[in-house]
Amino acid sequence: MSGNEGEEEIVFEIGVVVPKKGENQGDESSLDCVDVLVDEFKKRGLIVERVLGLQNEFIKLAAPLEILGKAAAELQFRKQTHIGMDLPFEWDEVEAFVRQPDGSLFTWCERFRCYNHIIYWIVNTGKSVVELKYDCREINWIPGEPLLRKLESEGVVKEVFPLHDENKRKKLLRSWALNWWDFTTQPIDEIYLYYGVKIAIYFAFLGKYTRWMLFPATLGLTMQLVDFGSMQLLVLPFFFICLISWAVLFFQFWKRKNSALLARWQINHLAGAESEYKFFQMEQSSLQSPAELMKKRGADKMKEKAFFQREEWFRWLMRFRNDAVIILSIICLQLPFELAYAHLYEVIGSDFLKFCLTAVYLLAIQSFTRMGGKISVKLVKCENNENVEYRARSLVYKVFGLYFMQSYIGIFYHALLHRNLMTLRQVLIQRLIMYEVLENLMENSIPYLTYSFKKFRAIRNKRKREQGSSTGKGQTIPRVEKEYLKPAYAASIGRELEDGLFDDFLELVLQFGMIMMFACAFPLAFAFATLNNLTEIRTDALKLLAMMRRPTPRADATIGAWLNIFQFLIVMSICTNSILLVCLYDQDGKWKVSPGLAAILIMEHVLLFIKFGFSRIVPEEPAWVRAARMKNAAQAADMCSKQLLRSISGDEKIFSQMKKST
Repeated sequence: MSGNEGEEEIVFEIGVVVPKKGENQGDESSLDCVDVLVDEFKKRGLIVERVLGLQNEFIKLAAPLEILGKAAAELQFRKQTHIGMDLPFEWDEVEAFVRQPDGSLFTWCERFRCYNHIIYWIVNTGKSVVELKYDCREINWIPGEPLLRKLESEGVVKEVFPLHDENKRKKLLRSWALNWWDFTTQPIDEIYLYYGVKIAIYFAFLGKYTRWMLFPATLGLTMQLVDFGSMQLLVLPFFFICLISWAVLFFQFWKRKNSALLARWQINHLAGAESEYKFFQMEQSSLQSPAELMKKRGADKMKEKAFFQREEWFRWLMRFRNDAVIILSIICLQLPFELAYAHLYEVIGSDFLKFCLTAVYLLAIQSFTRMGGKISVKLVKCENNENVEYRARSLVYKVFGLYFMQSYIGIFYHALLHRNLMTLRQVLIQRLIMYEVLENLMENSIPYLTYSFKKFRAIRNKRKREQGSSTGKGQTIPRVEKEYLKPAYAASIGRELEDGLFDDFLELVLQFGMIMMFACAFPLAFAFATLNNLTEIRTDALKLLAMMRRPTPRADATIGAWLNIFQFLIVMSICTNSILLVCLYDQDGKWKVSPGLAAILIMEHVLLFIKFGFSRIVPEEPAWVRAARMKNAAQAADMCSKQLLRSISGDEKIFSQMKKST
């Protein structure tokens, strides 16, 4: 339901998929497990609606605000209060907490967590086994066992997935996906409220990145259209210096934008703080008073230190081992394959044979990437990371290593070994134009074709079952079943760790690396990338709103590991473009130390200084965000210290009274 006060409109936000009942259901007096599940949902205060589809039955769930509030209190959500402090949520003190910009009390991520807590914590509270029936099968629901988990393991519940809010979805379609005239302007606050913080951060990054791309695109277009003649070797270094300065400044200002968005959305992002001190918090929760807490903390200080050190080094060694496995696999397996393809592409003269070679290469590399992704997922699961976010970051680094070798080793081969700039430009044009266009077509057409095929198959199966039946009538597909037939917004690799943003960010990263690392060879690439990103904003929005299910919300408040990869590519671009300038300057290949080559070497060191110097000059968060954070921290410390002192004084008084009485 909507979180607005006084609003009675019911919005179903969760769907549960179960098979349709067959004709042979066994003893009617026995407890049907689906009926029991629906009754338990109602006992928990949920609003339930059952919908018969063509192939399955759907249970739609909505929750009144009070039910969600009590679940949030059980989960101990920390929410911002009107005095600026983040405190554990209490339903009885609901007026003390700040609401969202649209008036709702909880974000979509918080509501989804509440729904999961309610429906997955329906357990058998009795002392005896409950016998359930489904399709002539007997299911034993033992005491203390979650009912939904049991039915999922038995195959009764096929899936639990979030539902679209049709009114908000249509509003976003008009104001966002179909609003091409606004170019990079997007309703970021509405995206955050509907999809959650992670997807909103992605589109905020994509919009800001595309706006900032206009500057290098203009410079690149000028470099391509204007003939500078003998001044070309002086203009290219100037263009390169501008690019590096632009990239460094962009990411610093993006960090400021990210922190401003989190402050506006009332999100405090403490990376890893909660998971790092989980053990210590569990120790604290078992204590009875602050006085006992102080004694216990002093006694267990050495044990706590040893625990953290042991866990830290164990995780580090596991990550080091897995990273070494991936790196050696890339060097021993993928590197020779990529070099062989690049060499054959260079020596083959026939365009037809080059096309056939590229087709075979693409098929082989897809299989290799899928295999490498599966291995990476298995390795990540063995790393004992603190939480899902850390596991996802580890997966990002490993998979990017595979794609980095796949995407750039052939280009390095043409640029550095053969020093063939014409072939290098041709490869860049193929990768930027053909790859980007085909990628956009594939990522938008495949979900639509998948949905259309599932829909056609469902209607065809329904008609086959109704043939020969005098009562058979045509039945339309309900909206909830249409959503179920749509593909999930999941990553192509490691679906259990990442969502579809993995592929979207990977596409941006590979594009950024290609246009930055070979900028001096093909300055026009920035113009092509800008046009692609302008269409990417709307096509990605249309994909989310019309072609995919509503994604499961994730609480990541930054772009995470991708930011480190972008920074790595900036450093790589300084090295590769310096080498390209050397190749352009020393066309004879004599590699003599001359003033020109010495100037390029000095420029490389200056750019590295700019890269790390600008990162310190531009603050990562605006002054108003930093001031608000320090004010809230001071208020929290003051209030907690006063409460702690009062508790300690009370304990001392009780202890002295007990001593006098004895």
